[in-house]
Amino acid sequence: MASPIVLLSGCVGFGNEYTRVHGFSNRDAGAIVLKGTTLHKRAGNAPHRVFETPQGMLNAIGLQNPGVDAVVREILPRLDFSETRFIANACGSTIEEYVEVCKRFDDSPIDAIEINISCPNVKEGGVAFGNYPDVSGQVIAACRQATTKPLIAKLSPNQTDIRENARRCIDAGADGLAVINTVMGMAVDVESRRPVIGNLQGGLSGPAIKPIALLKVHQVHEVAGPHGIPIIGQGGICSATDALEFIIAGATAVGIGTALFYDPLVCRKINEGISTYLQRHGLSSISQLVGALSGGPVKDLAAAG
Repeated sequence: MASPIVLLSGCVGFGNEYTRVHGFSNRDAGAIVLKGTTLHKRAGNAPHRVFETPQGMLNAIGLQNPGVDAVVREILPRLDFSETRFIANACGSTIEEYVEVCKRFDDSPIDAIEINISCPNVKEGGVAFGNYPDVSGQVIAACRQATTKPLIAKLSPNQTDIRENARRCIDAGADGLAVINTVMGMAVDVESRRPVIGNLQGGLSGPAIKPIALLKVHQVHEVAGPHGIPIIGQGGICSATDALEFIIAGATAVGIGTALFYDPLVCRKINEGISTYLQRHGLSSISQLVGALSGGPVKDLAAAG
């Protein structure tokens, strides 16, 4: 990857949509994760699907997509694989559906497949799979048999022990881990006394979840680090400082999502900020920072800020 930045699934459509932003280059991102893809076409959830919250955003799109065959046949040929890496996002309501989606992507130019076992805005499949380590392991194991592509397990924060889930996914054959997916939440219209989101619940993203995501990355790194399993750290990253925190906590790469909605050119700023930090500290590579968190609290909080 030419950059440690990964553009997250659902935030840039199927990749080619984001290239319309004036001033952005695909080379600003090391990889782009395509929109969540199911075996058959899905219309998604009823509106409202998106709602702004303090320091965040709720979304319940419901995996709207044209189906994997249309993605492979019509969308992938339009992507420029010479500019960046493209990662598919495989979704399903059953283990068999995940397997079929992976088989379709296996015979395609896609660089890797992210297994979305943790989507909080659909009423079947994702949430149930992602919250139970045994089931998560079963999904990853089945997908591992269906493809030779690198597999990335996308882990849910809405579970009791994310470390155990990470272990099961690694044992089942995951080559990488995406930590974390959105946090389940809701919003209420007090005048009508009805839920704002048509699906009742949605996934909360943005700066509000950053401390949660940061802790989960650190916890998963304790499990994944000894195995050399890379982590894409994600959740509320909006600046180079945010990205560096995740890398120091154990992330090999960082995912950018909600920040793109209000600053479409944030990737370039983050790349420049990371480069400046490395130069200032005499470091030659981001790999020297991965998991470099040392023990003990910061003595001077003012300096840390």
